Amino acid sequence: MLSMTLLIPLVMIGIGSYFAKRALSKINRIYGYRTAMSMKNKDTWLFAHTHCGKTWQTLGLILLPLSIGPMLFTHGFTANNIALLGCIIILIQMFFLLGSVIFTEKALKNTFDKNGNRKRKTTTKAYT
Repeated sequence: MLSMTLLIPLVMIGIGSYFAKRALSKINRIYGYRTAMSMKNKDTWLFAHTHCGKTWQTLGLILLPLSIGPMLFTHGFTANNIALLGCIIILIQMFFLLGSVIFTEKALKNTFDKNGNRKRKTTTKAYT
């Protein structure tokens, strides 16, 4: 059960590191971070992969010790209780894994308009 609870954080770290450093160069419909906004153009595609990759990498590094910790204290537990604890940990991990889509989509929305063009930064000048 320990190996199962480590699977999601390790995959998040691995894929997150890959996406953060080497975002997929071609937009495709088979693999990668595929949402309507991320697939608008190459700029949104690269941004989404880099952002999601960094998010997954960070979350994976946080979830890894938080997943190991509870499993270290299962000595003397019944197999059913260990399985229940493992399932709870995996559900929490899945919440963060899927929740990262919300953060990436928000970052896309803040950076690009609905057509996939980068928003211009507005600056305010102080008049004296």
